[in-house]
Amino acid sequence: MSQLLLPALFTLLAWWVGTGVIIWLNRLPRSTYRATFTVASWLAILAFWGLAASRNLPTAAGAYCAFSCALLIWAWQEIAFLLGYVTGPRRIDLPVGARGWQRAGFALQVVLHHELALVVLAAGVFTATADGSNRVGLCTYLIFWVMRQSAKLNVFLGVRNLSETFLPAHLRYLPTYFQRKPINPLFPVVVTLATAAAMAGWEFAWTHRANEFQSVAAALASMLLSLAVLEHWFMVLPIPFERLWQWGMGARQATPERTGLGMEGT
Repeated sequence: MSQLLLPALFTLLAWWVGTGVIIWLNRLPRSTYRATFTVASWLAILAFWGLAASRNLPTAAGAYCAFSCALLIWAWQEIAFLLGYVTGPRRIDLPVGARGWQRAGFALQVVLHHELALVVLAAGVFTATADGSNRVGLCTYLIFWVMRQSAKLNVFLGVRNLSETFLPAHLRYLPTYFQRKPINPLFPVVVTLATAAAMAGWEFAWTHRANEFQSVAAALASMLLSLAVLEHWFMVLPIPFERLWQWGMGARQATPERTGLGMEGT
């Protein structure tokens, strides 16, 4: 039982604390941004080293190490995006009247550099774990990547909650590319598939066919996927989920004038 409970609690704590810390850091004044980005970058470099060092460590400790390293790498791209360092060439509101493929094209320009960074990071994670027996880091990154792409598509197509309150002032143009609807056709498809995958992972982790490493690895991945499904439900349910990270929203929000990263873009 501990092979399931401990990884689940570890993932839950990492998700809750990590999200809150990132929200808090991105609500600090611009004078802190360079230091935040520098520290995050060094942690990401160390995380890639950790992935490489643990790639042939098929133990519970190796699973936790690889999972944590992938989490730090993912945190880097979150911080880089929210600070405004890696976003896209377009940093202004969606033009009034933009529809269909034109709207989609503008939306892609808003996050183009971010999307390219995700591909580069994925290649780095794959390279660091190649030919290794411990692929937890790669699996973790792929779960983050796939479910985040799903979240982006869902807010583009339309959901009830757009999470605007989490955005720093210099990214307040982003919600103009979103749509507010009760739900969209993609949502039930993604949630159903992700839930089925999470259940399959939990079933594998529970069975006696899995050794300790396999159980811990499956539990880490399944809990992360379960939390991603929960975050998707946050997008459509009328509940104040922001309160989960109220402690991280206490920092003073920087204004566009103070950040120097206003909506006009560069």
